[in-house]
Amino acid sequence: MSAQLEQTGVKARAIDRKDVIPGISRPKALFILAAGLSFLMSVYLFFTGDREQGIFVGIWVPSILAAGALLLIGRNDSE
Repeated sequence: MSAQLEQTGVKARAIDRKDVIPGISRPKALFILAAGLSFLMSVYLFFTGDREQGIFVGIWVPSILAAGALLLIGRNDSE
Protein backbone atom coordinates (compact mmCIF):
# COMPACT_ATOMS: atom_id res chain seq x y z
CA MET A 1 0.00 0.00 0.00
CA SER A 2 2.82 2.42 0.80
CA ALA A 3 4.26 1.72 -2.66
CA GLN A 4 0.95 2.83 -4.18
CA LEU A 5 0.99 6.01 -2.09
CA GLU A 6 4.57 6.77 -3.04
CA GLN A 7 3.71 6.38 -6.72
CA THR A 8 1.06 9.08 -6.32
CA GLY A 9 3.55 11.36 -4.61
CA VAL A 10 2.14 10.93 -1.10
CA LYS A 11 4.61 9.72 1.48
CA ALA A 12 3.19 7.16 3.86
CA ARG A 13 3.76 7.95 7.53
CA ALA A 14 3.42 5.05 9.90
CA ILE A 15 1.51 5.97 13.03
CA ASP A 16 3.60 5.08 16.02
CA ARG A 17 1.88 3.01 18.69
CA LYS A 18 3.18 5.50 21.29
CA ASP A 19 1.08 8.24 19.68
CA VAL A 20 -2.23 8.87 21.41
CA ILE A 21 -3.20 11.34 18.72
CA PRO A 22 -1.16 11.28 15.50
CA GLY A 23 1.82 13.54 16.14
CA ILE A 24 1.35 13.73 19.94
CA SER A 25 3.15 11.15 22.05
CA ARG A 26 1.74 9.71 25.27
CA PRO A 27 3.94 11.77 27.66
CA LYS A 28 3.00 15.01 25.88
CA ALA A 29 -0.66 14.05 25.95
CA LEU A 30 -0.50 13.36 29.69
CA PHE A 31 0.96 16.79 30.43
CA ILE A 32 -1.65 18.46 28.22
CA LEU A 33 -4.40 16.47 29.92
CA ALA A 34 -3.13 17.42 33.39
CA ALA A 35 -3.01 21.11 32.43
CA GLY A 36 -6.49 20.92 30.92
CA LEU A 37 -7.96 19.27 34.00
CA SER A 38 -6.29 21.89 36.19
CA PHE A 39 -7.79 24.64 34.04
CA LEU A 40 -11.29 23.13 34.23
CA MET A 41 -11.01 22.68 37.99
CA SER A 42 -9.89 26.29 38.42
CA VAL A 43 -12.84 27.58 36.37
CA TYR A 44 -15.23 25.42 38.39
CA LEU A 45 -13.82 26.65 41.70
CA PHE A 46 -13.77 30.27 40.59
CA PHE A 47 -17.40 30.33 39.49
CA THR A 48 -18.79 28.29 42.40
CA GLY A 49 -17.64 30.81 44.98
CA ASP A 50 -14.11 29.68 45.90
CA ARG A 51 -12.48 32.47 43.91
CA GLU A 52 -9.11 32.37 45.71
CA GLN A 53 -8.80 28.60 45.34
CA GLY A 54 -9.79 28.89 41.67
CA ILE A 55 -7.01 31.41 41.08
CA PHE A 56 -4.54 29.22 42.98
CA VAL A 57 -5.38 26.14 40.92
CA GLY A 58 -5.30 28.24 37.74
CA ILE A 59 -1.67 29.11 38.45
CA TRP A 60 -0.85 25.39 38.13
CA VAL A 61 -1.59 25.35 34.38
CA PRO A 62 1.56 27.15 33.17
CA SER A 63 3.59 25.33 35.82
CA ILE A 64 2.44 21.93 34.55
CA LEU A 65 3.15 22.89 30.94
CA ALA A 66 6.60 24.26 31.87
CA ALA A 67 7.42 21.07 33.78
CA GLY A 68 6.36 19.02 30.75
CA ALA A 69 8.52 21.11 28.43
CA LEU A 70 11.50 20.79 30.78
CA LEU A 71 11.16 17.05 31.25
CA LEU A 72 10.51 16.28 27.58
CA ILE A 73 13.12 18.61 26.05
CA GLY A 74 15.52 16.77 23.78
CA ARG A 75 13.32 13.68 23.77
CA ASN A 76 13.11 12.07 20.37
CA ASP A 77 9.54 10.83 19.97
CA SER A 78 10.14 9.40 16.52
CA GLU A 79 11.92 6.35 17.90
